[in-house]
Amino acid sequence: MTSKERFSRRRLLEKAMAAAGLSAAMKFVDRPANGQPIQAGGVNKYSAPSQLKITDMRAIRIASNFDYPIIRIDTNQGVYGLGEVRDAGNEGTALILKPHLVGRNPLQIEPILDSIRNFANQRRMGGGYSAVDIALHDIAGKVYGVPCWRLIGSKYRDRVRIYCDTDQTADPKVFAARLLRRKKMGYTFFKMDLGTSLVRHIPGAVNSRGVATTKGLQHLCEYLVAVKDAIGWDQPLAADHFGPLDVNDSIRYARAFEPYDLAWMEDPLQVGTLGRGDSPKNWQAYKEICEATTTVINTGESLFGLEEGFRPFIENRAVDMIHPDPLTSGAIRETKRIADYASMFGIPTAVHFAGSPVGCMASVHMIATIKDFVAMENHAVDIPWWDDLVTGLPKPIVQNGYITVPDKPGLGVELNEEVCKQHLRVPGWFEPTPQFDRYIVDEFRRGGPYPHLDAEGKPVVSD
Repeated sequence: MTSKERFSRRRLLEKAMAAAGLSAAMKFVDRPANGQPIQAGGVNKYSAPSQLKITDMRAIRIASNFDYPIIRIDTNQGVYGLGEVRDAGNEGTALILKPHLVGRNPLQIEPILDSIRNFANQRRMGGGYSAVDIALHDIAGKVYGVPCWRLIGSKYRDRVRIYCDTDQTADPKVFAARLLRRKKMGYTFFKMDLGTSLVRHIPGAVNSRGVATTKGLQHLCEYLVAVKDAIGWDQPLAADHFGPLDVNDSIRYARAFEPYDLAWMEDPLQVGTLGRGDSPKNWQAYKEICEATTTVINTGESLFGLEEGFRPFIENRAVDMIHPDPLTSGAIRETKRIADYASMFGIPTAVHFAGSPVGCMASVHMIATIKDFVAMENHAVDIPWWDDLVTGLPKPIVQNGYITVPDKPGLGVELNEEVCKQHLRVPGWFEPTPQFDRYIVDEFRRGGPYPHLDAEGKPVVSD
């Protein structure tokens, strides 16, 4: 029997069943052998995914505590994807990748990411690659009608625990009251900035290098006591931003903090990292710190990639916990690689984040699929309009200290144009970017026909 004959018989049977009032309950649906019927409308292919092409990349930048550079990748079929460059970064790190993307099928996520990986680096220079990763997953999820998390695995959790960073305040009582307000908002995980600058007004508390003396450390610990007394000694509390610490300083601070059972001491090493600031390249130094204290040590918010950044820290167990920021580390697919690899070595993952709801939800999708997860940061607790930047989610986005993992296609969010326009750092709404049409960063690429002499010394022009 030909396929045409089978189709005709099916139509006849359906018509007969419709006449008998049975069509709604028993309409024929294609299915695999011995399988369940395929859900009607379960997959949205727009038109032909094989013919989907990237046509453009544009950007906006939202003014906030740390500006949020957001990109949009457009296609020839109307579907687009949103992505985000690392907070306080620049959309240009993504836009320079535009000519490497235009004309390609956005569903070829890994081949595209492979082709632009060499243009990523540590710190904010991982932001362009990460933004592209997010936008490609947003497009693919919309095209196939599935949430981004489904594109990379299965869910280990339906909601993601959030911790809120809290800037330091000189008065210990006021500092403690700020953390207590976080608890009353429903948060169950906390972090405080514990800069050495808090005690520099005390004679003899800070040395000439800006590092706390033994006396200074005693006073810093008084802040930990005040906060613990306020939120409860059983509540997880992490600390960050200690100052220009070298290896020995980091060990002294970590040992001083041991009685307070910190959830972690974040990025302690700031001097002598073979890089600068919070982008360590010296795993040996972190291993020395880690082995000298029982305080949990983590780092990683400014590292990009498993091979490029995290692998030596993981394989050498140089930290107790990794702390990637997905908008630097490689976003959805790469950060999952990093976290899954860390799990093989018994190292859990906490997630650093200080961007918009776009990057936030990309991180939530990724976190849903990893095994050993601790908590994810929200650095926008005190920004009243942060939730309103997007639509498509229950509000507030953080409820009782957790974010629910979306099941809508793609990221599950769209920008609220009206609200976003009220907070733009750079005027214009996803304006054209012809200045990025030509290759700005590139590897080996011929420029086209060129004049030269052939093997016999004759002038020729060839490709």
